[in-house]
Amino acid sequence: MAHPAPATTVASDDTGAGGVELVGVTKEYGDATAVDDLSLSIRPGEFLSLLGPSGCGKTTTLRMIAGFEHPDAGDIRISGRSVLGLAPHRREVNTVFQAYALFPHMTVAENVAYGLQQRRVPKAEQRERVIAALDMVQLRRFADRKPTMLSGGQQQRIALSRALINRPSVLLLDEPLAALDRQLREEMQVELKLLQARLGTTFVFVTHDQGEALSMSDRIAVMRAGGIEQLDAPDRIYSAPASAYVASFIGQQNFLSGTAQGEGVETTVGLIRGAWGAERVAPGEAAVAAIRPEFIRIESAAADGFGVDGRVLSVSYLGETLQVVVGIAGEQTLLVRTPAPTAPAVSVDQVVRCTWSPSDVRLFAAAGAPTAATHVIALPARAAV
Repeated sequence: MAHPAPATTVASDDTGAGGVELVGVTKEYGDATAVDDLSLSIRPGEFLSLLGPSGCGKTTTLRMIAGFEHPDAGDIRISGRSVLGLAPHRREVNTVFQAYALFPHMTVAENVAYGLQQRRVPKAEQRERVIAALDMVQLRRFADRKPTMLSGGQQQRIALSRALINRPSVLLLDEPLAALDRQLREEMQVELKLLQARLGTTFVFVTHDQGEALSMSDRIAVMRAGGIEQLDAPDRIYSAPASAYVASFIGQQNFLSGTAQGEGVETTVGLIRGAWGAERVAPGEAAVAAIRPEFIRIESAAADGFGVDGRVLSVSYLGETLQVVVGIAGEQTLLVRTPAPTAPAVSVDQVVRCTWSPSDVRLFAAAGAPTAATHVIALPARAAV
C-alpha cells in the first residue's frame, strides 16, 4: 500500500553512535506483509516512538532492529554499520519488554548484574556499575530484595536498569508500560523521559497509546499496514496530520464529509475551508474536513456568524475539561471539548450553535477517515462556513 511521504525526513548519513537506519526493509510471514519497504532514520540520542494499532508492523520493526527477526529485504544499520546477520547479543542494543522477564529467585541487584556476569565483567566493576544503575532509577535501597516484593512500577525500573547497565547505544522498548495502571503509567512516562534526556541514549519506543507517544517522544512515526503514514514531531502530528488516518488515530476528530473543491470541502452545509493534508485531492473527489473537539466553540443559538445549530445531548465533567455532545441531524453527533473554567453554561436539550475557525480545519481524502457516527457528521443544509 502507498503511504504519504513522511513530513520530516533525516539524511541517511545521520547515523553516528546510537543512530539507527532502516533502508527499504520488508518482512513477510507467508502471504502477509508485516513491514512493507520501510525506510526510517533515527537520530543519535533521539526518543522516537513507533505508534500504531495492532498489526501495523511496529513490533516487527523493533524486533528486526533487535535481531530477533530478520528482514526479507533491505538493510538495518546501527551506528553507521549494517547489522544484518548479527545475533542480538552482538548488536549495540538492549530491549525492555512488556513482560519484565525478571528472575524471581534473584535479588534486584543480581537481576541488574546478570548481563555483566554473562560478559564476564570483573566483580569489583560489577558492584560499582550495579550501584550506579540502581541509583539511576532510585532503587538502591531495594538491592537485596526479590522483585516479587516490589510494585509493578519498581519492577519496570529494574528492567530498565538491567537493560541500561550494559551501556547500549540504543534501547528498544516494546510497550513496557502497558501492564501498569493509569496513574503509575503516567508517572513512569515522566520518569522515562527524564531518564532518557539525562543519559542521552537513543530510545526506540513501541506503543499503541497516543498519549504515551505524545508526552515522551522527540518524534513519532505513525505506522499503518507496514509503512509510515507520517513521521514528525508530536505537535506537528497532532496539529498538522498528513492524512485522515493520522488525524483520526491521534486524538479525536469530527469529520464532515463531502467533495473536494479548491481550498475546501463542499458539504451539505456549504464549503468548509481549511488546510489540505499531505495528499491533494482532485475537485469532485470524496473528501473530509476534520475539526478537533477543542477547536469548536459553543455559542447561543442566536449568535451571529457561521455555525451549525444542534441540540445538546449530554454534558460530562472531565476535570479540566467539559465535554459536550451535540446532536446535529438524526443520530449524528458533534463532540465538543472546552476548558472547564471557561466553559459556557449548557444543559441537556438546550439548542446551541457550534462554530470554529477555518484555520483549525484540516482537509483530507476521504480514505482513512472513520465511519462511526461519533466522528463523521451528516449535516443538514445551511449557509456556507
